[in-house]
Amino acid sequence: MRMYDLIMKKRNGRALEQDEINFMVEGFTNGSIPDYQMSAMMMAIYFRGMNEEETLNLTMAMAHSGDVLDLSDINGLKADKHSTGGVGDKTSLVLGPMVAALGVPVAKMSGRGLGHTGGTIDKLESFEGFSVDISTEKFIHNVNSIKMSIIGQTADLAPADKKLYALRDVTATVDNMSLIASSIMSKKLAAGADTIVLDVKTGSGAFMKTEQDSVALAKEMVQIGKGAGKHTVAIVSDMDQPLGFAVGNALEVKEAIETLKGEGSKDLLELCVTLGSYMLFGTNNAKSIEEAREKLYGTIEDKSALAKFAQFVKAQGGNAAPIYDTSLLPKASIIEEIVSEKEGYVEHIITDEIGIVSLILGGGRETKESEIDLAVGLVLHKKVGDYVKMGESLATIYANDKEKLKAAKERFIKTYSFTSEKREKPKFIKGIIE
Repeated sequence: MRMYDLIMKKRNGRALEQDEINFMVEGFTNGSIPDYQMSAMMMAIYFRGMNEEETLNLTMAMAHSGDVLDLSDINGLKADKHSTGGVGDKTSLVLGPMVAALGVPVAKMSGRGLGHTGGTIDKLESFEGFSVDISTEKFIHNVNSIKMSIIGQTADLAPADKKLYALRDVTATVDNMSLIASSIMSKKLAAGADTIVLDVKTGSGAFMKTEQDSVALAKEMVQIGKGAGKHTVAIVSDMDQPLGFAVGNALEVKEAIETLKGEGSKDLLELCVTLGSYMLFGTNNAKSIEEAREKLYGTIEDKSALAKFAQFVKAQGGNAAPIYDTSLLPKASIIEEIVSEKEGYVEHIITDEIGIVSLILGGGRETKESEIDLAVGLVLHKKVGDYVKMGESLATIYANDKEKLKAAKERFIKTYSFTSEKREKPKFIKGIIE
């Protein structure tokens, strides 16, 4: 078998067989197929596309290109959630404890933030001593004993995807639906869960800017999951404004804790209950979605989800005291209000720019080596559809550097646009793909 022949086959619009895809992925991963040939293949796929079977085979080949996490020692059906990324997305911090409090094993691999999107691990490190660098044995023990553990993504998980994404990033072949879907799902399948619930963001702060593209991606990923024998559901949710109100690591942790106490963002709680209900239903822990929703709301009312969060943090070496006293979380030295220079209804928020404001303050990474300031960020006071008076506070900004604060404020004020006509608040859950 020759890579040259496979490139020509795809260039001419023909479908690749499973053994051909396996040969291609294996050869690229071990270095026997060079970058320039794989670049040509990616461009051929970009223009010619892949059918359903090809996309599944590519995903499976990438998932098995390295380690596949064996979760068979964990009792019961395992659930996992994946978000396509957004601004203020602290879902895992609320959803994980809610689901785990109901006895469903949550065995999760999470990443760090890069660019304007935050990472779950960075947020959790707001708890002094917390570590995701635990052994597989400790990970499995924690899930069996307290029903929840989160570890960092290993270098050996789907290495073909890591190499392929780096190549696509520099050859203008990132935005192909099959390649995006297979990239996301290869890591999820390698992570070993039985039920996969996907939170596909749509809007100005999301990877997919239009609802049409987000729904198409959701359908593609659900199809892959089902083809791989996994119970898979996708929720398409709004990212035309940040999720909740807080953006920034410790600030988002505080909002997550408030939500677990029943005092936080209604949008955040609604998303977590929607995602969680499909996790419960998919693992046979609820007879219906309605029953699952009732159970999840119950974990907020009886504070069992809050207690589970504290148990989880402590089990991974963290100081859980801030869960009961959020003033103990990392604090910024400078706190200022950003007031509106205009009056009217909030018409639009450039959400990815809000993420960049947090990045400028030091709350995100420009590169993988960048140091993060856990205390900085902002808390919004006005969202789409809200009425704002001139001079009223749009947000509170938290900083540790005056120069960064100045640059962040100048950037922030351009993110809001206003209208004199009353604007309906946007529908938060856009669709559910089963």
